[in-house]
Amino acid sequence: MPFNGQANAGKTSMTGDYVKDTINVIKTLKDEIILIESDNDQSMSKEEKVFLVTDYISRYRNRSQVNQTVSFTTMQTALNAVAGHYKTFPNRPVPDSLKDRLNKELSKAEDLVLKQS
Repeated sequence: MPFNGQANAGKTSMTGDYVKDTINVIKTLKDEIILIESDNDQSMSKEEKVFLVTDYISRYRNRSQVNQTVSFTTMQTALNAVAGHYKTFPNRPVPDSLKDRLNKELSKAEDLVLKQS
């Protein structure tokens, strides 16, 4: 990263409430990727989506009370797919097959986190 690039250190959109943050990230990504991206009317840039994913993973990856739950590992799988797509194919839309996979994984994570709460 060049020295004149924007640094997001210290910025976070996470509250520290695992259930609330997980539901918020799921809703945001479902809205932005699965629903809105289909209409080419996105309110979040790809960089903002990657930041959201990174922010979430960074917040909860090292928390042992969270990172060993099935809901977190399911979220991590879905979020890695999102970030991987945007970093590998920054100028391509998310393919329908990935949208379907994300919808299933995010829905599963949502069900699991709600059961755990």
